[in-house]
Amino acid sequence: MAATQTQTLKNGTFPHGVHPPEHKEFSEDIPIEVVPTPSKVMLPLLQHVGAPSVPVVKAKDVVALGDMISKGGGFVSAPLHAPIAGKVLKTAVSTLPNARHVQVIPIKADGEQLEGQALFDDVLGGEWSYEGIDQRDPQEITDTIAACGIVGLGGAAFPTHVKYTRNDEKPVDTVLINGCECEPFLTPDYRVMLEAPRAVVAGALLVARAAGAETIIIGVENNKPRAVEVLKQAAAGTGVQIAVLKTKYPQGSEKQLITAVLKRETPLGGLPLDVGVAVSNVGTAAAIARAVLRGKPLTHRVVSVTGAGIREPKNLLAPIGISYQELVDFCGGLNASAARIVSGGPMMGFAFANLDAPITKGTSGVTVLTAKDVRKAEETACIRCGRCVDACPMGLVPTKIALASRAQDVDLTQRYHIMGCFECGCCTYICPASIPLVQLIRTGKAQVIASQRK
Repeated sequence: MAATQTQTLKNGTFPHGVHPPEHKEFSEDIPIEVVPTPSKVMLPLLQHVGAPSVPVVKAKDVVALGDMISKGGGFVSAPLHAPIAGKVLKTAVSTLPNARHVQVIPIKADGEQLEGQALFDDVLGGEWSYEGIDQRDPQEITDTIAACGIVGLGGAAFPTHVKYTRNDEKPVDTVLINGCECEPFLTPDYRVMLEAPRAVVAGALLVARAAGAETIIIGVENNKPRAVEVLKQAAAGTGVQIAVLKTKYPQGSEKQLITAVLKRETPLGGLPLDVGVAVSNVGTAAAIARAVLRGKPLTHRVVSVTGAGIREPKNLLAPIGISYQELVDFCGGLNASAARIVSGGPMMGFAFANLDAPITKGTSGVTVLTAKDVRKAEETACIRCGRCVDACPMGLVPTKIALASRAQDVDLTQRYHIMGCFECGCCTYICPASIPLVQLIRTGKAQVIASQRK
């Protein structure tokens, strides 16, 4: 791309959505802190969309930081790499917060470890040069992204190389980098934008080169003015644009982001590729920069441990596979008022109780809510008020989908486009009858998938 003056686009938004309390104050001003090396990590073989990865190590093997321990199980898959040096233990099974039972490869820490400031500098710190990015081979970039196990770090965990592999039938003209972070409480993306903005911009330039896109835009909600300023400085002279968007949930959903920034409508059931766009999270962009420019695989990610129920909210650079318990302990433990622990944020996250479970590449945060936070009214009958319809950013009728799901009417849920729901939680948040709409829709999706396997 030719270097041009960085532009700022303002006040983009999308139809519908909601405005839940942000609660970013717990952790937004706390710099990223490196978690000490745990005694053991457990690496799920399926922590991404697509096929599980396939082990390439066995019990008693010795691995170094960054060594591949499993290879991708197909095109839509991703390999795993050791986040610590140590000895591989026998494959086991763990239950993740989403209730999925998965095989895990445990690694027991042994030998010298990369820790503290040295680890931070290796992952996010140091210099990030843009020189020569526009001359890099596009295929080499996507191959490196695939080999380094990069997946979407915003929560979806879709293997990133798939998005940026060139498709002559559906060319990408625009790359959107998502810095909205609209989920309440969570701040890992915000801290990455503040503390490693050049890594974010470098990653954006790399994926645009890979995809052949001429336009690169980083979208940030207007409740993050500091991030906007540091990104503008980091992007100066690159042609990367900064879109400052209205604060609204779920502004960070890729289809809503495309509408807000580009005024393009992604078809129901379609993909951003259908409208010439590829979208990645800012944390993913930084991981891509590390992979391509430094030759380092995805082994760590930034996680917020936040909420009124945790003693010391923090933003942590943590090894993938560390347990939730160790993150909670490192943040001083739970307050007496803690009532619910959520993997992710309160809108799209999963409440769970097994703190021995490992974090995955898609774990953006641990939100600890109090009894006051989770207090809710008893469920009553739907009064057909239409609030869920007004709130749904996909233009669906959530109550009809949910009630069809409760009745186990698979055909009816499909006629209501159940698979078009991305479970943002707007409907549940706004429902005056306290109907667990998202939970019912998740159950309905499982019913659809089960019926298709018969």
